[in-house]
Amino acid sequence: MTGIPETVDAFHRGRFHLIQPLGQGHRSGMDAMLVASLVSCRRACRVADLGAGAGAAGMAVASRIEEAEVLLVERSPVMADFARRSLALPENAHLAGRVSVLEADVALSGKARAAAGLPDDTFDHVIMNPPFNDAADRRTPDRLKAEAHAMSGDVFEAWIKTAGAVMKPGGQLSLIARPESIAGIIEACGRRFGGIEITPLLPRAGENAVRILVSAIKQSRKRLALRAPLVMHGEGHRFSPEVDDLNNGRAAYHRR
Repeated sequence: MTGIPETVDAFHRGRFHLIQPLGQGHRSGMDAMLVASLVSCRRACRVADLGAGAGAAGMAVASRIEEAEVLLVERSPVMADFARRSLALPENAHLAGRVSVLEADVALSGKARAAAGLPDDTFDHVIMNPPFNDAADRRTPDRLKAEAHAMSGDVFEAWIKTAGAVMKPGGQLSLIARPESIAGIIEACGRRFGGIEITPLLPRAGENAVRILVSAIKQSRKRLALRAPLVMHGEGHRFSPEVDDLNNGRAAYHRR
């Protein structure tokens, strides 16, 4: 136990549950569910969730895809403990055997990364919901929240470099970020990834994007594609049917 107040929250309409900190640290929600929806497997596949926190995105992949084996990679011992205890919940018994936790820094490189448990050319998919706020955007005395939300240095370069190293040729990178991060993401993909697909996520039709969904393929030479926006809400606060299906694990957001 961490001594931090916590809640047990249901995702995918109760198909899996997550123990999360209350009042401290990062609490997972729609961002994690949407990045998980970018993973599509027609056969057994290995998935790494980099910077997994309590494990929401990786567990969402395992919840939807029975053939997926998922590694949750998290630097914070506190958040890694939340992930381990979440996997031990009776409600998660159906997927816990296919999900494991690795306490390691995503930004490690070379031999240090491999020694930490992230060898090269291992995963079919790598997903990430990186800390994409600028460190000056949201100052907070909450250390756990600061680590989860605010980037230090070139986080996309470091994390995408790791993704490119640990992924098999032809594997898929998937992430969610703010729209202003597009240039940094494309630059970090460099020659590691091609076939970049970017989907703007709009709160409502006609409004500016608040997030982007990005996927790319290792060693692909296909050109970048800007996809039609996903609109989160129709009338009122209800999610659009497509987004509701993605958010609740009923569908994948397939590449074109």
